Amino acid sequence: MKSNILLIASIMTVIGIMIIPGNTSAEASQNSVIVSPINEEISLEKTTTMMTIPQDNTLPWGTVIGAPSDYVERYPVIIQFYKGTDPVHVAQVDVKGDGSYEYKFRVRNVDNSTGEIINVFEGQYTVKIFKVIHNNNEII
Repeated sequence: MKSNILLIASIMTVIGIMIIPGNTSAEASQNSVIVSPINEEISLEKTTTMMTIPQDNTLPWGTVIGAPSDYVERYPVIIQFYKGTDPVHVAQVDVKGDGSYEYKFRVRNVDNSTGEIINVFEGQYTVKIFKVIHNNNEII
């Protein structure tokens, strides 16, 4: 039963990943979740998804959101963005009391001296999300 709840919570976390602006997307059909034991009590959950930011994007912010789920207190969520195999951005966010998290980042910027619009993110990215969870396998 606990493993089913953890699986559902993991799926909800993956589905809960949202990227804003509206025409920017994280593709839930391409998500992968891997759980690796750290010790007898905790494991590392790694969620991998794709994020696409179109060239004609007009909104300045993007957000990665994790739905409420199982987590271990005092361990932050680590979010890594890759363009191909090159890391381009890393973030660390605290988990809220219900197990959810949110990370807001700039997708687009304006150079104050020239007024030029700069796309910080554009194209397709791999997003890896690392979260420490309680073990659900009593054999470990």
